[in-house]
Amino acid sequence: MALLEVRLGDVYRLKKPHPCGSAEWRVVRLGADIGLRCLGCQHRILLERRLFERRVVGLVAKGADAHPQ
Repeated sequence: MALLEVRLGDVYRLKKPHPCGSAEWRVVRLGADIGLRCLGCQHRILLERRLFERRVVGLVAKGADAHPQ
């Protein structure tokens, strides 16, 4: 199973929508946990990387990479 290449600023659609109605989230923190901000109501959550990868439906938009390689 290939690891998902996640970058700061990327926007992902998750399986279940947030209670506000939006299913799209922007990546705001990377590490063992992935920090996400809801694009509907700006609520912030932390998900374990493994749980995040299971819930992702697809990449909506690429964000600007903070450290280009």
